[in-house]
Amino acid sequence: MDNLVASNIRQRPIRTLVSVAGVALGVCLIMLFTGLARGMSNDLQRRASNVRAEVIFTRPGSMQLTASTANLSTKYVDSLKQIEGVEEVLPVIRYVSQGGKGFGFEQIEGVEWEPWARVNQIHIESGRAPQAADEIVIDETKARNNKLSIGNSIKLFGAKPYRIVGIYAPESGARVKLTLAAMQEALESPGRCTYMLIKLRDPTDQVAVAKRIDTQLPGNKIQFTRELFTSLEKSIPYLGVFLRVLVALAAFVSAMVVMLAMYTTITERTREIGILKAMGASRRYIVMIIESEAILISAVGLVAGFILSFVAGFAIYRVYGLFFEYSWGWALTAAAIGILGGAIGALYPAWRASNLDAVSALAYE
Repeated sequence: MDNLVASNIRQRPIRTLVSVAGVALGVCLIMLFTGLARGMSNDLQRRASNVRAEVIFTRPGSMQLTASTANLSTKYVDSLKQIEGVEEVLPVIRYVSQGGKGFGFEQIEGVEWEPWARVNQIHIESGRAPQAADEIVIDETKARNNKLSIGNSIKLFGAKPYRIVGIYAPESGARVKLTLAAMQEALESPGRCTYMLIKLRDPTDQVAVAKRIDTQLPGNKIQFTRELFTSLEKSIPYLGVFLRVLVALAAFVSAMVVMLAMYTTITERTREIGILKAMGASRRYIVMIIESEAILISAVGLVAGFILSFVAGFAIYRVYGLFFEYSWGWALTAAAIGILGGAIGALYPAWRASNLDAVSALAYE
């Protein structure tokens, strides 16, 4: 049986390649999209873990993932500092724009560098902190991924060039930072910010301080840093539903490609199947031949899909700086879909082949 299956595959290389490509496409889609969601989520969490302030104070709706609003007055800084338990208040503007290479999105933050760096334990690795309105600092990851160094310029807010004057570490929040005043000027939002990071004298007293802030400054939104920077899957509505639909679509594509390939094979091999039945081959034997061929094609497509997804993920990371992190769970899901999709897709052609009349099949032209 093994020799028969292998010879059938070798005799029809174009059909085999198309079938392998269909399975590989489904596997690649699953791995790339789930790997991108996981990679970006973990990247955001790594950067968020270096935010040392315990409480975030903002206006309702300002801290959405893609928000670019600056609707919180910086006059709240003095009021917040007077509340018992508050040690430091850091106003921040966050702006979200399209990625520098036209793919994905990029966050930019405007901060008062000295107090922000002190509270979050960030230091300048090389260069200096931003001072002028056209100066920025970037983290080591962005400098490495984009091959940037001090003195280079990048365009922000459409087309305005900003000069890199420093590289900081560790990564924290947005990878690109400029002064708060420069950000307010660029967004035409004087005296405004997106949110305020509040550092407490006693980090264990978060709930009590949050209640005092809400009592003295009602109508605003108060969140704990540890709760805000959750995974990307929770930050984007219906991302989980999208991934499940993608998995189902990949399974459907794999099954349909294999089914069409196997159905075409039955038509091409009608006389061959008739000869096998005339020689005494059982229905089970013919079904096993068709299914074995489909599973072998699916296995090859599965391997090709994994290789393609890893190569594509690495290429996208090098070109666009997007992070991919693949998980064993999704890899096993992709493998099951690739193999089962091919096996299920071949069921109807296999059943049809097993029911061919031997005499009619031998007379088929």
